[in-house]
Amino acid sequence: MFVVDTNILIYAADADGVGHGPCRKALEEWRRQQGAWYITWGIVYEFLRVTTHAKVLRNPWTAQQAWKFIQALLQSPGLDILLETERHGVIFEQVCQEVPYLSGNLIHDAHTAVLMREHGIRRVYTRDTDFHRFPFLEVVDPLQK
Repeated sequence: MFVVDTNILIYAADADGVGHGPCRKALEEWRRQQGAWYITWGIVYEFLRVTTHAKVLRNPWTAQQAWKFIQALLQSPGLDILLETERHGVIFEQVCQEVPYLSGNLIHDAHTAVLMREHGIRRVYTRDTDFHRFPFLEVVDPLQK
């Protein structure tokens, strides 16, 4: 079980981007597997925000194109979306105590980390080094082999 972060999805989707090949290959392997893997709605919306942003991608997508990518992804047999449980607030409080200086942009990553802890998932595939701040996660960068 693992979570795939936004940046891996973006690299896999953006044919003009650095890291496209390895991330696309990894994503296609995950899409074919039966084993469980996850994203979050926060990751979905961040993907939509970035892939449609003219200042981020050389060739930005329309919202419809980005959503079609997500829809196709959601057809993967092992993929599911992590949702908050009734324990979400308690676990967020624990994470706040464990991770000093939790603020700003790290809050988005904290949401993902809290969801992972709620569901007993430790591994996250990401290029975002901020995830190393969460000591209970195993961070894997598919471009660092």
